[in-house]
Amino acid sequence: MDFLTSADFWFLSLTSLAKTIFLIFLVVLPMVSYTVYAERRVSALIQDRVGPNRTGFPTSLIPGISKDFSPFLGGLGQPVADAMKFLLKEDFVPGHVNKLYFWLAPCLAMMPAIVTLAAIPFGSSFLGVKMVVADINVGLLFMFAISSVSVYGIVLAGWSSNSKYPFLGGIRSTSQMISYELCMGLSAVPVLLVCGSTGLSAIVNYQVREGWLLAPFTNGGLSFREIALWVPIIIAFITFTISMFAETNRLPFDLPESETELVAGYHTEYSSMKFALFFLGEYTAMIAGSALIVVLFLGGWHLPFIPDGAGQGGLAFLHAIPSWIWGLVNITAFFAKVAVLLLVFIWVRWTLPRFRYDQLMKLGWLYLFEIALVNIFLTAGILAFTK
Repeated sequence: MDFLTSADFWFLSLTSLAKTIFLIFLVVLPMVSYTVYAERRVSALIQDRVGPNRTGFPTSLIPGISKDFSPFLGGLGQPVADAMKFLLKEDFVPGHVNKLYFWLAPCLAMMPAIVTLAAIPFGSSFLGVKMVVADINVGLLFMFAISSVSVYGIVLAGWSSNSKYPFLGGIRSTSQMISYELCMGLSAVPVLLVCGSTGLSAIVNYQVREGWLLAPFTNGGLSFREIALWVPIIIAFITFTISMFAETNRLPFDLPESETELVAGYHTEYSSMKFALFFLGEYTAMIAGSALIVVLFLGGWHLPFIPDGAGQGGLAFLHAIPSWIWGLVNITAFFAKVAVLLLVFIWVRWTLPRFRYDQLMKLGWLYLFEIALVNIFLTAGILAFTK
């Protein structure tokens, strides 16, 4: 059994703390704020209206500057204004709620989404440090286990509000999560069979060597085995992505907070920062879900023909460039892929109608579940035949 020396312990602790601060405060929280902004602008474009285009940054408060700074099309200061509004609004707690669980629910909705990010490898390495907070060999199982806890926050919010609409939202969320977590877990099994590991870093490294699962030609060639596995991998990608939409309560699966039926669903009675925590939890879960799709199917941080942060792989003439630059390129590539998937989430929300509740349950149990299950046997058969 290996034991850490004192120097190794402090190095590991400080680098993990630095990666956590970078990931949460410098990447995820700004990404959440500007994903909301992007959603408002994209929805405005889809619906042929303007959207937020006025709020800038209050540089006019600085002596000698007469105008606020509002770059590009304007409105980039809107997320900052929204955050200040949530912080300054009165935190009203209705008298009929169960106060302990009413306060606890927003935290339970927010924290699992943040904790799951710890297992995501968001880059290769930078200055010799692996770009993952917790590189565990059961990273995928860890993400599934922690993300399933978020439903307790929604259920507690619905129950503790002592109101019929939040209660209905909580019940809907429970049955929806149970239905689509099964599909999501089964959809990931073909990836585990192909890569031979439940570690997310190992799955990315497999795709660096063999090509992205969804685009196997990225390693410079195609074998018969890769062509044969392409069909089950595409099926796994589609079922996994649909299940991720349901897990994050996004349209067309937003029945727990269906505004046309339940006012605002489980967070009807919430205001101020408690409502903001539900909001942050939903968008952080979107980011975590998009990051997981990138890791499982789109090669993670890898770009074809580009070296990683350790100076490995890629075209030979590019190795003259310092490896830390390629480490930054890998991190940028990862979050660029995540941003594209977030735009897909937004696009789907504003173009598809909401399912009826019976349609939602029928899709999960009678179609996706069976498709994901059969796909496992299809993948195993192909792997056995092409071994």
